[in-house]
Amino acid sequence: MTSQPITPELRQWIIDQAGTGIAAPALIDAMCKAGWNEDVAIQAVEQVLRKHLDDVAVQQGQPPAVRVPGPPLADSPLFIGVGDRQVEVLMAMGSPRVVLFGNLLSPEECDAIIAAARPRMARSLTVATRTGGDEVNDDRTSDGMFFQRGENDVVTRLEERIARLVEWPIENGEGLQVLHYRPGAEYKPHYDYFDPAEPGTATILKRGGQRVATLVIYLNDPARGGGTTFPDVHMEIGPRRGNAVFFSYERPHPSTRTLHGGAPVIEGEKWIATKWLREREFK
Repeated sequence: MTSQPITPELRQWIIDQAGTGIAAPALIDAMCKAGWNEDVAIQAVEQVLRKHLDDVAVQQGQPPAVRVPGPPLADSPLFIGVGDRQVEVLMAMGSPRVVLFGNLLSPEECDAIIAAARPRMARSLTVATRTGGDEVNDDRTSDGMFFQRGENDVVTRLEERIARLVEWPIENGEGLQVLHYRPGAEYKPHYDYFDPAEPGTATILKRGGQRVATLVIYLNDPARGGGTTFPDVHMEIGPRRGNAVFFSYERPHPSTRTLHGGAPVIEGEKWIATKWLREREFK
């Protein structure tokens, strides 16, 4: 059997069983014993539970979920081909969706991005959702700059790799931001999506909709400190040159558990490049 319709009765059975505390693997096993193909059963359980959880979230006043970028991880690959190189999959978490990649950039490419960005660095700004503009934020003590999409060869190659890696159009990405953190500099925990309750958000969303995913790329190796923290899940990603951490958020709400920050640099300096991905073409 390669396909079988998800009837209303089956959908309700999955929801009822999950509601009593039965885990997804047990539901899939029961369906397989009833004649379902395992791959189809997995897809059915995931689809039904995801839709049910989204319905519950909307009933509780949360924004509805949207489609988000994501690497092809169904077969638990060790590597993902992105055209001109093989990117390593070093770690993957389901909730929140966090993936750590290795070998996204070569050391030479990291150095080239830093060299191109260095003359243009200035005090980092954050998006002001109260007004729709930019502002200096005391929570972010770094210097930064933005490249335009496709501004130079190394940026173009990186953008093409990212598009292949997370299966999202290049034009849906904001320009690459490069940040420089000196000792003591940090970015306190925050969310990358734009708060729907803020008055300036409607203006921001006109340029491409909500942010739906982030890729933080490490351009050098700080001597100590400077990790990317996820406080809600008690996780910290160590900055390693050429590596990148990806996370997505299907709704602009804390339930995504994508609260994250840049821990203070203790010794040395930290250079990163950040790519934010939007729902639609970013203009």
